[in-house]
Amino acid sequence: MDQTTKAQLQGTRITARAFFVAERINTAGLERGDVLSTAPLAFRVGSEGVAVLFRYGVVVLIGLNALEEDEFLRGLEHRLTGPFARREEEIATIEVAAEKDDQIPPGGPISLQSRSPERLILVAEALAKSAVLSRHEREVATVFEQTEPFARQLARSGQMHGGRRAILQQIGNALSVQHRVTGPVAVSEKPDLLWDHPQLERLYARLADEYELKERAEALNRKLKVVAETAQVLTDIIDTRRSLRLEIIIVLLILFEVLITVYQLASRVLG
Repeated sequence: MDQTTKAQLQGTRITARAFFVAERINTAGLERGDVLSTAPLAFRVGSEGVAVLFRYGVVVLIGLNALEEDEFLRGLEHRLTGPFARREEEIATIEVAAEKDDQIPPGGPISLQSRSPERLILVAEALAKSAVLSRHEREVATVFEQTEPFARQLARSGQMHGGRRAILQQIGNALSVQHRVTGPVAVSEKPDLLWDHPQLERLYARLADEYELKERAEALNRKLKVVAETAQVLTDIIDTRRSLRLEIIIVLLILFEVLITVYQLASRVLG
């Protein structure tokens, strides 16, 4: 890292804030000559700030004040696909402690040996994944709330009210969240940056432990599995109920045809 970059990243404490703003961010054309990283895309903003953009919809801004953050996010609006009405946010305080190892003391700020771009990007990776998990945890909780009444009705009365379309919609919601968690976000995988900087693996491991990324992803996937299995069972019940109704209708039609035939034969005999 050159001396200019080092000077621009100095200071006592800075704030890092992650915004989960959309389903996807188009980063094409944002590359610069002074780019700090290309995957994820990271570059300097102003004299002291750093922006890290993740294509799966998260922006992490480091060292910017509230007004600068708002201005930067407004400038990205035309690059957003599927913007969210409600942004998920994750915030952290970063402090340099050159005499110590990279660490995260309980209840304290993220302590880094230096504010090198590599360390800041790893912090951004953890914050971005945590923000994504927070939104998906809320979405899955909503899916649970919507499917629970069906299961409760079935347990209480042995019957279930509601349409097949509503159940299928819940299956779609669960599968959509599962795809985003295991797909482009890849919460459980290590950042690509660590391939070039293996000495920072301990720092990322501490960040992942601090935000419980692995545990939250596993818990989320377990909940998604339960939701999908419950929805599938309810759908099977609806299909069985529809098949039974169809069979009853067929039996009634056969009985009606038999009665017509008997009536016609009786009419001929009596005639």
